[in-house]
Order: sequence, then structure tokens, then C-alpha cells
Amino acid sequence: MSSFLYNFVSSYNYYIIIFLMISGLYIVVSRGNMVKKLVGLALFQTSVYILYISPGKILNGTAPILSDDFSVYSSPFPHVLILTAIVVGIATLALGLSLVIRINEEFGTIEEDKLFEDEI
Repeated sequence: MSSFLYNFVSSYNYYIIIFLMISGLYIVVSRGNMVKKLVGLALFQTSVYILYISPGKILNGTAPILSDDFSVYSSPFPHVLILTAIVVGIATLALGLSLVIRINEEFGTIEEDKLFEDEI
């Protein structure tokens, strides 16, 4: 039993990542409101950010500056990728919200079901 508890505690961040991914995907698939879909997409993107950053941190690791004092280095590459992904995610969210505003002005609703009914 203690082995299970140790494995659970040592990898709790991955359980949080899985929960956030499933929650975000569920919100995107199950909701008809476009703003809620964008919130679910942002939640899913956040879980991917955490997924990339989690293994990027090495305990007792230092910045990759060569020195005789340190032997364990931590790579900054995952953090740099995530900074770029955050900027792209914010731009995507802003564009999506502006399109939702424009759709609301044109059709008077942001619910997918009502938009599909008006199409038919």
C-alpha cells in the first residue's frame, strides 16, 4: 500500500494534467456556447503547458552555464517553447473571442444550436 501511495504522491502533477485535459476536452465537446468552448480550449492548452514544463525541471539542477562547481544542469528549452506557446494561445483566444463578438452582432446569438437552426 505504501508503494502505491509513494507513486501517487511522486507523480501527482500528471494526475492534475490528466484531469485538466479531460475537463477542457469535455467542455469543448459538450457545450454549445462558443465562449464556453473557448474557455475549455484555454483549459486544455494550459494542461499541455504544464505537461511540457513538468519534466523540464530537474531537482538540484542549475542554469546551463558551464562551471566546475555544478554537475547537474536543467535545460531551458521546454520553458522557452512554453513561452512561445503561451503567446500563441493568447492570440488564438483573443481572435476566437473577437469572432464570437462578431457572430453575436450578426446573428444575435452565440449558441451553436440556434445558429444551425437558422442555417436550415
